[in-house]
Amino acid sequence: MMGERLVMQESLFYEFRLEDHVPSDHLLRRIDRFVDCSGLRQRLASYYSATGRPSVDPELMIRMLLIGYCLGIRSERRLCEEVHLNLAYRWFCRLGLEGKVPDHSTFSKNRHGRFRESDLFRHLFETVVQRCLDEGLVGGEGFAVDASLIQADANKQRSLAGADWRAKDHTEAAPRAVREYLATLDEAAWGAATDVEPKFVSPSDPAAQWTGAMRGPAFFAYADNYLIDLKEAVIVDVEASRAVRQAEVGAARTMLERTADRFGLKPERLAADSAYGSAEMLHWLVEEQKIEPHVPVIDKSERQDGTFSQADFAYDPEADTYTCPEGKILTTSGRIVNEGTTRIYLGSTFDCAPCHLKEKCCPNTPARKIPRSIYEHAREVARALVGTPAYERSRQGRKRIEMLFAHLKRILKMGRLRLRGPCGAQDEFLLAAAAQNLRKLAKLVTSPGPQMIQGA
Repeated sequence: MMGERLVMQESLFYEFRLEDHVPSDHLLRRIDRFVDCSGLRQRLASYYSATGRPSVDPELMIRMLLIGYCLGIRSERRLCEEVHLNLAYRWFCRLGLEGKVPDHSTFSKNRHGRFRESDLFRHLFETVVQRCLDEGLVGGEGFAVDASLIQADANKQRSLAGADWRAKDHTEAAPRAVREYLATLDEAAWGAATDVEPKFVSPSDPAAQWTGAMRGPAFFAYADNYLIDLKEAVIVDVEASRAVRQAEVGAARTMLERTADRFGLKPERLAADSAYGSAEMLHWLVEEQKIEPHVPVIDKSERQDGTFSQADFAYDPEADTYTCPEGKILTTSGRIVNEGTTRIYLGSTFDCAPCHLKEKCCPNTPARKIPRSIYEHAREVARALVGTPAYERSRQGRKRIEMLFAHLKRILKMGRLRLRGPCGAQDEFLLAAAAQNLRKLAKLVTSPGPQMIQGA
């Protein structure tokens, strides 16, 4: 028999619990048990006045932001609408059916004020990393580092030529993103990363780097730097920088030092691509940090014109000399050139001039000259590791960091930043990395069962 909806006969009273309407396998339910906001109010207490009207609950705003970054809701205006309508979102935010959702402008005011001054997003990210450690998802033996370009909120059509933008033309009345960049001009990750003048500069976000590294149309971008543990691809640190190689390498050093300081984690080996294979970086890893560099060496000593390369000469570390294929000795005066990074080893003209291999060794100079980096020992250590089983495992494991960047852009919709300036980029990268780690926890750690929330 066909049923018919009866009207005007609803119950006078309803018993409704949000807890009953959130599926046990919902992503937010699985994430919720790993979100620890217990120390949040204490951290922010000094940034609030003791008098006046009560503010919006900071835990509510943090939980709403986590929803946005975990589920790829990029607009805060839309996020507020979704939290207002979605029962699961209300449950996660500890809002009852009649709970009021804050206005989207509240996020901007707190982000540029209390949250940034207290470094709240860094604290939130590190709290999630600590939970990953507690759950046994971090091995601490092998790390990988890499960077990915994230498009900045900057329009090429409104850009200036690099020579036309000058820092001294901007005062304290400049936009926030400009002031943030001016404050970082001496930092290695930003203004001091390179002396090369950019082709274009965005007046609205001068820290964004004009780049064509993606083999397509050039655009303004920031570099999102990840340091991950290879056991379960947990992100142990994240750092924003300019989208240039020097800044990315500097960010890797910063992340390794900070991870050791905050969590006592110091890996035995580090996997990275050739961008991190400079002599200085390898020396820092091998000699100062005692970390095995599973990194391809940047090596320009191989000749392509058919003449002998540096590898054809045998180096004697005790005598500090090279021996050529004919058995002649090349010595050094000890003088260091090339900004204090290279020693030159020279053969004797009396040996080289009559040599029958001269045309294959030094056809255009009286004697053979070999440059040797002062960090060559570290480069040799890195070369010796290539092809070992541990190196191959690291090479395969490093692909997981690329998968994280793909997930960041395709699933979490972080292909383009919403916020401007170095601080804006850092805020977004920290929240996105925290979201990825929370999703990792929800996937890998078995749930003990439905979690009850009082008053839901």
